[in-house]
Amino acid sequence: MLEKIFEKGLWSTRFMVLLAVIFGLIGAVSLFIVASFDVYDTAKYILNTYANHLHPKTFHEDVVGGIIGAVDLYLIGVVMLIFSFGLYELFISDIDVAREDKTRENKILAIHSLDQLKDKISKVIVMVLVVGFFQKVGHTEYNGALDMLYFALSITAVAVGLYFLGKVGKH
Repeated sequence: MLEKIFEKGLWSTRFMVLLAVIFGLIGAVSLFIVASFDVYDTAKYILNTYANHLHPKTFHEDVVGGIIGAVDLYLIGVVMLIFSFGLYELFISDIDVAREDKTRENKILAIHSLDQLKDKISKVIVMVLVVGFFQKVGHTEYNGALDMLYFALSITAVAVGLYFLGKVGKH
């Protein structure tokens, strides 16, 4: 009897995961809101620049940096969503509404193991790193042929890495 009570209590502790699920969702929503304001601010900057016939030297870099920064935040928000959905499905219950929705392919949020959750999150994190890389590249100054060679090699390394990541994901 003591064993049954202990096991029931132990099994119930899985509901602590709800804290991670709830705050993961709050984090995702927060990131989506912040990224949306970044896009709004960038659009406002573009309109203001053209309306006032201003053309600062860094205009293109500022616009691209603002948009890429927002994409970065959106991707991190997606990581938080996948994390929250995955934890919920692994520890609490299947999301019945998603299973019943026949209009969409809901495979991206269907998580059946910790390995699946880890794989999905890691792929999005890699994309966040790639976006961050390109954001940094946009603000880099090149002072000669050697810098351009390093730039080309780094782009090639990222492309090769993404190629092999795609190959691993298909097997």
